[in-house]
Amino acid sequence: MTLEKGSLILIDYTANIKDTNKIFETTSEEEARISELYDPTRKYGPKLVSVGEGWVLKGLDEALAKANNGDKFEVEVPPDKGFGERIPNKVRMIAQRKLGDKADEVKIGDEVKIDERLGIVRFVGSGRVQVDFNHRLAGRTLTYKVNIIKKLENDNDKVLSLIKRRLALDDEKIQFIVEGRSLTVELAEEAFMIDGLQVIKRGIASDMFKHVGLTNVKFIENYKMSDSESNKELGIEHDAKHELNAMEMSRND
Repeated sequence: MTLEKGSLILIDYTANIKDTNKIFETTSEEEARISELYDPTRKYGPKLVSVGEGWVLKGLDEALAKANNGDKFEVEVPPDKGFGERIPNKVRMIAQRKLGDKADEVKIGDEVKIDERLGIVRFVGSGRVQVDFNHRLAGRTLTYKVNIIKKLENDNDKVLSLIKRRLALDDEKIQFIVEGRSLTVELAEEAFMIDGLQVIKRGIASDMFKHVGLTNVKFIENYKMSDSESNKELGIEHDAKHELNAMEMSRND
């Protein structure tokens, strides 16, 4: 039986550029190391996908909608269902000085931001740079090797995976309780300073309303005294007691 639209599934995949066989994305740490894509700051593992809802490229999404839970398959994704066709007029020649203070350091292949648009430097010379505002993979046919690990059926599994989709935390650092149609999430301290945390929390809440059927989501930020703060507090208390004892002895004298 094929997966229904909106099914939450966990998948592993490795994606290649067809004509070069170069890996450009993978959920596997082993594959990442082999392909030199490895990023030590990234958490590798299965990706959460809501089938048919645009969480992945259109070509892959369509293939998932025709697959069954537990399937392993390969799919070819043409440009029109991937990152789009290359558009020649998205390649522009501009004055190098427009790249700001570090303009002289720019080299071919660098990603730059101009007028709120990201582009790739294709040529540098004579005070000018050619910037390509097409996606790096525009015009390329892609291949995906996919393993559908499982379809999430249990609410707790859905909640955990939806939180991890937006917050890159280890399982043991995600504490939550589902009671009826309400969810309470206790955030780990390392999450408190994440940029855009309020937007992330709102996104998590929206996901819970849509995919788990909850109606109320509450976040708890629990601050705990560190060992150094605790020792300092004990030191202040000790000094205060010592001072009181000294005053008492002085009065007795």
